[in-house]
Amino acid sequence: MVYQREVVASLPAYVQGKSIPSAVKLSSNENPYPPLASVLEVVREQAGSFNLYPDMSARELVERIARHLDVKPSEVAVGAGSVEVAAQLIHACAGEGDEVMFAWRSFEAYPILTRVAGATPVPVPLTADDRHDLDAMLAAITDRTRLILVCTPNNPTGAVVTRHEMQAFLDRVPSGILVVIDEAYTHFDDDPESASGLEFFRSYDNVAVLHTFSKAYGLAGLRVGYAVAHEEVAANLRRVAVPFGVSALAQTAAVASLDAEEELQDRIDLIRSERVRLLAALRQEGMEVFDSMGNFIWLRTGENTVAIDQALRDRGIVARAFPGDGIRVTIGTPDMNDSFIAAILSAVRPNELS
Repeated sequence: MVYQREVVASLPAYVQGKSIPSAVKLSSNENPYPPLASVLEVVREQAGSFNLYPDMSARELVERIARHLDVKPSEVAVGAGSVEVAAQLIHACAGEGDEVMFAWRSFEAYPILTRVAGATPVPVPLTADDRHDLDAMLAAITDRTRLILVCTPNNPTGAVVTRHEMQAFLDRVPSGILVVIDEAYTHFDDDPESASGLEFFRSYDNVAVLHTFSKAYGLAGLRVGYAVAHEEVAANLRRVAVPFGVSALAQTAAVASLDAEEELQDRIDLIRSERVRLLAALRQEGMEVFDSMGNFIWLRTGENTVAIDQALRDRGIVARAFPGDGIRVTIGTPDMNDSFIAAILSAVRPNELS
């Protein structure tokens, strides 16, 4: 077809976490709890005016984020979820002949977004314990590298990059390469040694940070995320952004969410405690699983992945399988997690997780 770019035919479609009627859905890293009451009330009040276009600049939300993080409004750029802001970053920085680097396995959208922008994805394998291999990433830098994505906690493995590791990495990355620290799961990260994206943003001119309201805040269905980037980069993100990309309802809900941090923290604490309980239950049965700092855990199932995923589905559990690598399981409510524990223990032998 003459009206189709050659690259489009070869693009893998992004696969949404599956949902099966009557099954326990643990496939999409969603917050399993309903919207915060205070946020829902504000959105209901706003719902009567969605016949009108939203504020394209999202001025109130941008200013509220800036106050919340102690940055300038000119250093904040918003989009329809952090994945759309990641696309803005790639389109603003890389094109034909340029390279975008990321760890692999990591967020599935990275290679897709890179190819859509016309750039070349450069995946760098994780270490044996499923962490970013920052030395290998440094060695993979070329004169065509324009952007490096560092997902911490990493989706789907849950591993983090430490403060010491990040500093040593950034000290060696050429200043002309933008390093994007993707912190979609930062609220669930309680490792005191973890790198803070904002800390490095304040110290390095070539660092940007990605955050989302989809995970901890529970606004996945409204789609709103943002980048914190130095003014020139943030201005470029606004130039390539989809006009009116963040709906009025999403803007309203995000502002209200930032005003409900104390209410939100109770849910974060519950999800963290359930994560600890899930890992302990698996380890008690002799299963080898690494720590996770996200709202999910990672089962290294290798060549058994497809069979184990089907066994879980047969027992009413839908997780996210990555054939040949592993299975990511979202932390749900206590009842949902109990169902998963029962299913995995009946479906898997300890030596199938390694």
